[in-house]
Amino acid sequence: MTSASETLLSLATLFAAAFGAATILPFQSEIVFAGLQARGTVATVWLIVVASIGNTLGSLVTYGMGRVLERYRHRKWFPFTDAQLDRGTRWFQKYGLWSLLLSWAPFGDAICIVSGVLRTPVWIFLLLVGIAKTLRYCVVAGIGLAIFG
Repeated sequence: MTSASETLLSLATLFAAAFGAATILPFQSEIVFAGLQARGTVATVWLIVVASIGNTLGSLVTYGMGRVLERYRHRKWFPFTDAQLDRGTRWFQKYGLWSLLLSWAPFGDAICIVSGVLRTPVWIFLLLVGIAKTLRYCVVAGIGLAIFG
């Protein structure tokens, strides 16, 4: 049996990993999720809830970066070329808000940044990204249940 402090530490670790994974930082939350699920000390539903909230809030940070990105576009250190931003903008405009349902994918950070640049209403952003992130962790949990029992 695990103590409450161990459970909270596990969930805080998962939250931090999920949050970081949704930013431009190179984190992998699925490994932490699977490890905690394999241990079996925290209910899977809590893993899904905490990971989904952390990942959605991390995406909100990435969205916020997009909101302020334009004012730094022509600085020497700016990480994107005009062509890259224009390509991302065209892609987002072509596929629309529903492309936020792909925010869980490897290129999801770019979708979140462009969404911020284009000033997508934050409530729509949070709704669609929250759905996408939660469904992703449900799939990860399902795979874990199939493997770990």
